[in-house]
Amino acid sequence: MTSADQMPASGSTLTLDSDPNNTKETNPLRKANGVYVTVHGHFYQPPRENPYLDAIERQPSAAPFHDWNERIHWECYRPNAFARVLNDRGEVVEIVNNYEYFSFNIGPTLMSWLERYDVEVYQRILEADAKSGQRLHGHGNAIAQVYNHIIMPLANERDKYTQIRWGKEDFRSRFGRDPEGMWLAETGVDYATLETLVAEGIRFIILAPSQALRCRPLPTEDHPNPEWIEVGGSQIDSTRPYRCYLQPTLSTSSSTLNAIATSPKDSGTKELPYIDIFFYDGPISRDMGFSDVVYNSTHFAGRIGSAVRGDHRPTQLISVATDGETFGHHKKGTEKTLAYAFTKEFPQQGWTVTNFAHYLSLNSPSWEVELKSVTAWSCAHGVDRWQDDCGCGGEGSAWHQKWRRPLRNALNWLRDQLTEVYEEHGRQLFRDPWQARDEYIQVMRDRSASNVNRFLSRHQTHKLTAAEQVDALRLLEMQRHALLMFTSCGWFFEEISRPEGTQILRYAARALELAGDVAGVQLEKGFVKRLGLAPSNVDEFKHGAEIYRQLVLTAQLGFKQVAAHYAITSLFSNQKLVETRNSLPRKDAADKQSQRYHKKVYCYAANELDYQLQRMGSLTLAVGNLKLVSEITWESEHLVFAVLHLGGWDFHCCIQQFTGRRDYSQIKEKLFGALQQASAAHTILVMTQLFGEEAFSLQNLFAEERHRIMRLLSQETLTRLGQLYTQAYRDNYGVLMAFHRDEIAVPQELQVAADIALGHRCLITLRWLEQDIADPQKSWNHILELEAIATEAKHLRCRLNIPDGKQMLEQLIARSLWQLLHDANGSFNADIQLLERLIDVGDQLNIDISLQRSQELYFSCLHSQIAPVCVTSLENEGDNQCLQLLKLGKKLAVDVSMISNQLG
Repeated sequence: MTSADQMPASGSTLTLDSDPNNTKETNPLRKANGVYVTVHGHFYQPPRENPYLDAIERQPSAAPFHDWNERIHWECYRPNAFARVLNDRGEVVEIVNNYEYFSFNIGPTLMSWLERYDVEVYQRILEADAKSGQRLHGHGNAIAQVYNHIIMPLANERDKYTQIRWGKEDFRSRFGRDPEGMWLAETGVDYATLETLVAEGIRFIILAPSQALRCRPLPTEDHPNPEWIEVGGSQIDSTRPYRCYLQPTLSTSSSTLNAIATSPKDSGTKELPYIDIFFYDGPISRDMGFSDVVYNSTHFAGRIGSAVRGDHRPTQLISVATDGETFGHHKKGTEKTLAYAFTKEFPQQGWTVTNFAHYLSLNSPSWEVELKSVTAWSCAHGVDRWQDDCGCGGEGSAWHQKWRRPLRNALNWLRDQLTEVYEEHGRQLFRDPWQARDEYIQVMRDRSASNVNRFLSRHQTHKLTAAEQVDALRLLEMQRHALLMFTSCGWFFEEISRPEGTQILRYAARALELAGDVAGVQLEKGFVKRLGLAPSNVDEFKHGAEIYRQLVLTAQLGFKQVAAHYAITSLFSNQKLVETRNSLPRKDAADKQSQRYHKKVYCYAANELDYQLQRMGSLTLAVGNLKLVSEITWESEHLVFAVLHLGGWDFHCCIQQFTGRRDYSQIKEKLFGALQQASAAHTILVMTQLFGEEAFSLQNLFAEERHRIMRLLSQETLTRLGQLYTQAYRDNYGVLMAFHRDEIAVPQELQVAADIALGHRCLITLRWLEQDIADPQKSWNHILELEAIATEAKHLRCRLNIPDGKQMLEQLIARSLWQLLHDANGSFNADIQLLERLIDVGDQLNIDISLQRSQELYFSCLHSQIAPVCVTSLENEGDNQCLQLLKLGKKLAVDVSMISNQLG
């Protein structure tokens, strides 16, 4: 039986929403008819930021990307914002923003990252919600999420409220409206959680079918005592919404319920508070995650259609839900399946693509449901996955999860201790400390000084001094980290020492540190003692306390480390400016300083008050006077640094408090005097006498900058090696050709020399091309050189491994295309020829360039700009701009047949 055969008799007639552009207000007395489909994507990444830097550091396991957020972004979040619909020739027919059709939640921590990392995709997501709202009578696709994905049944009441309030405010500030629904982390729910959701105005949630206990039709005058149906084995009908009353009916008399259900609104009978619940289709959702059904849009539509009930009901909802990362990250290319299903397959079946809020506006629940006491979608044991050794997360592994309960206990103990600190010290600074915490999300979204001052003015008990402002922000940050340390991912897998477990312990450590700064309390010893009861599966760590010592304490940072980072990197940043400033008269140098030396080091503002650099032979010494201010807590330190570069990888850096201009002048005089002897040992001895034994080296730099400097330091060596390989390649070119001509295996040493030499030559040429792209003659010469390299590489079967060059070429193509479409400056013919050759040379070099950005740019202009050009060309005989533009579209794999056909 086909999906069409299974549809109800009225399924082909949609009384509402059959026109996707219909924006008229829905008549609340009317009902929708037919089949509605909702695909919900739960998009989420845990907070990965270093608690001291407010930035994600490089994660080698995510290579070749910087970190897992970035990797999943390029595999999932961006592809879904620009999902391709292709024809049978693999050309782009349409670019679909899947978020316009998804029902979705995107975790606030992920949205914050997206906003910083790729504002184009971030804006596409916001626009998608607005457009879906226009299509679906004011009900946008986006719903909110509890802020940092904590398991709500395991949170105390106060944390439940804060998580919901932060999630709502973050949502409101981004999407410009109040959320109608909310996603619960792991769909973890109990009745206490429902109470907080209802109190906060959340209308509906989405749960797994296994979380329902029993259901029944709502009582009516004709049927005052409908019979309950047990559905505890996931048998609940997921094609309809349900009403869940906060007081379970088991403890409520039938007469009370009947009175609630049948009384007129003005009768004075107060209805029990409730929340509406949608249960997604379990089997289809499981297939989406664990079978190949989402690799083909026809199969996917068929699978959806198999759930359509043929019992002649006037309307029904087929809803499925899974991790949004399924589409593109876990299952490559499946964003294309969704795009075609949303825009072609589902409409062809007569189904309306909707979201839960819209469907609820058309179909109020006629059934009610009771939930099991405490449940989640990814644990068969309630929520034990996040507190006990239940086996979930370690399936098939010999590893235990006995660490889960002690970890949960340790963090609960710490939370309660931090609560006492917060209440005792917070009441001296805030009128209502807990309201201040709930509204602190407004500062987390905008840390500008003006916004922070407005926040403090609203909540302060009196006009706070500068020191009190710092303490107020420390207390709030302490509470923020106390919530972050409960992020669910820390318990999700099989071992406490994994990155997720380590991350939540780092948040705990930061909260401990902030409590000590404000209140002077020493809670770390008690916390570590409790962690010692959490056994690790890894012999190296033994238990949680050892993990804390090895992986958490070693990652802590203070102002001295930030200053050392600044000092060492100052030797490599804007070097010419440093040299110029040191050679200028005092007034000009001061002017230069005021122009440049206010910079940001992650979440610290660095104000360089003085800086002097001198070289003596192979030694370089810099001395500076620096004020650092945390942009998060407003803490500040005034420090003096001295850094000696001995050449190569050797650095010696010392930091101390600034104690006055006179002392600082003496330090400079002694250090630069010592440098005059051109002795590294003597200079280091004087540094030790002045600063003490503590010293920092390249290893103490934050990883990102350390890697950059390592590349800089290696550049001279790599350039020299490139020249050596190039010479070896040239000397043996004839031999290499002979090997290939006779199809004999080339000696590895010779092949490697060819690979490196041609890659080196290609990269240099691309850098020249990037520099000279505005000069047509020079650009053509560089392109000819790249073509020659490509031919040579092909003959010698070389692999050019030049990721930087690949990125450069992609950006050059996109830039040239933008110039052509928006600012050709009367040189259209030359510009388009250059652009075509750039695309061709990318193919010839075989470096796997991506034309996606250029493809998106071309497609966005196809109907608005390119089609009008074609009409003008048709009117002006002999004008071949249209043909050239259409040819370019074919080269970019965009379907231009519609315009070609219109032109005849």
